[in-house]
Amino acid sequence: MQRGALMMMLSALAFSVMTVLVKLAGERLPSQELVVARAIVSLVLSWSLLRRAGVSPWGHDKRWLWIRGALGFAGLSCVYGAVTHLPLAEATILQYLYPAITALLAGVFLGEAISRRIIAATAASLAGVLLVARPTLLFDGVAPPLDPFWVGVAMCGAACSAAAYVVVRKLSQSGEDPLVIVFYFPLITIPLALPTMLPNFVWPEGTEWLLLLGIGVATQVGQVSLTRGLAVLPAAQGTAFSYLQVAFAIIWGAVVFGEIPDALALAGGALVVGSAFWLARSKPVTS
Repeated sequence: MQRGALMMMLSALAFSVMTVLVKLAGERLPSQELVVARAIVSLVLSWSLLRRAGVSPWGHDKRWLWIRGALGFAGLSCVYGAVTHLPLAEATILQYLYPAITALLAGVFLGEAISRRIIAATAASLAGVLLVARPTLLFDGVAPPLDPFWVGVAMCGAACSAAAYVVVRKLSQSGEDPLVIVFYFPLITIPLALPTMLPNFVWPEGTEWLLLLGIGVATQVGQVSLTRGLAVLPAAQGTAFSYLQVAFAIIWGAVVFGEIPDALALAGGALVVGSAFWLARSKPVTS
């Protein structure tokens, strides 16, 4: 359990670095181009790790491996789009709807009980999202709202990520090697993302090549750590441990981009992250 928690925390740090690099590169490059670049680097690194470990890359449960890859592509596309169009801290906070969604989906598909704690945490997370997004209907004249379209994209990314994590948990329980699960993510993402990238392709210049490489490396570290963490932790607890990514995002946003979240965003973030932490402290129960 301790090793699983450490893996999830390392994953949070790596993913927070990834979002910084995505936002920097996304100042000129389209977000889907970043998705493809990240997938290419991840595919090469995953293949190398599989060869070194002497593990067959193709796995056993190909149907669920493909589903995991497709969900990962959808979630990644939404997350990258949101990060490039919203403040870093707010985009990250909205992504943190996924622990509550993961807990609900794990209850439905994996038999992990949906307790009153999970229901309360979900409600608190949704209240936090309202404070972060500040829709005009509720906060007109109080604070400027975030772009509702990109808020919706961020929430869609959270839902896809949650579904992907539940599939990862299912595959891990069935004995699928974590490296194989990671390998299928970029393997499926590249052919799905290319048609959305090519119409708006922009050739990278100068340091943008280093940013693209860094995105792939940071994500690979985060993905491998995440998969190894979920292999030994229940889905709800495992994903909730990565709440540290929000704290990292607030720090990176202030230091790198000069983005200081307002009081409403911080209060909303406290609700979202607090509910994730609360879920992390719950004892796993099977229904």
